[in-house]
Amino acid sequence: MVRSLIPARLSPAVRPRRAGRPSAVLRPACPGAPASTAATNPFSTPVADGRHGDAAALWSAFDAQIPQHAPERAVDIIVNNAGIGRGADLASLTEDGFDEVFAVNVRAPFFIVREGLKRLRDDGRIINISSGAAHLAMPEAIAYATKSALDNFTLNLAKELGARGITANSVAPGIIDTDVNAGWLRGNPEAEAHAASLAALGRVGRPEDVADIVAFLASDDARWVTGKVIDATGGSGL
Repeated sequence: MVRSLIPARLSPAVRPRRAGRPSAVLRPACPGAPASTAATNPFSTPVADGRHGDAAALWSAFDAQIPQHAPERAVDIIVNNAGIGRGADLASLTEDGFDEVFAVNVRAPFFIVREGLKRLRDDGRIINISSGAAHLAMPEAIAYATKSALDNFTLNLAKELGARGITANSVAPGIIDTDVNAGWLRGNPEAEAHAASLAALGRVGRPEDVADIVAFLASDDARWVTGKVIDATGGSGL
């Protein structure tokens, strides 16, 4: 996803990764520099999984690193890419399990954005990675309904931040061939065939399918798109 974003903007972007292993991806703000030469300089901080003070700690780490790479502490893009789920239904989901999923999927993006607004430029971009499952009944993993809260958060951000020219959108992937799904998907022809059959386009999604949509939303071409949930499921559930 980072490589897809490089042509869109050259200033620092914050991209929290998986729960418990977020990172900030730094790119030097070098006016006129070719996008192909923009360097990414990731640093990892064990924060932003939704615990109290995590978002402030992440941004403090960002502030401590950015002078090494850019002349100013300004951010063009925030992408909230972290997300977890729990394979539990209404009866079996524990309070601790619910709290963990809510913290990563909702609380962390909320406070990352709130703290980040002090650094986000006018005309910036906020992109939240949601899920196509947010708009389907999936009682066997009921805590994933938290992604619906993320989508509504996105809608509210778009309304509140529009006066600054900041757009806010969600991208909702379907089944994607990532390390998260590797355990049940890769090397399992039956599982892969079933996953592919769910999409109208007849295949399992690839990371670049999602990354390219994010890159578009981060670009100036998407300046008039805000408050939307972009389906990136390949037509799953049609």
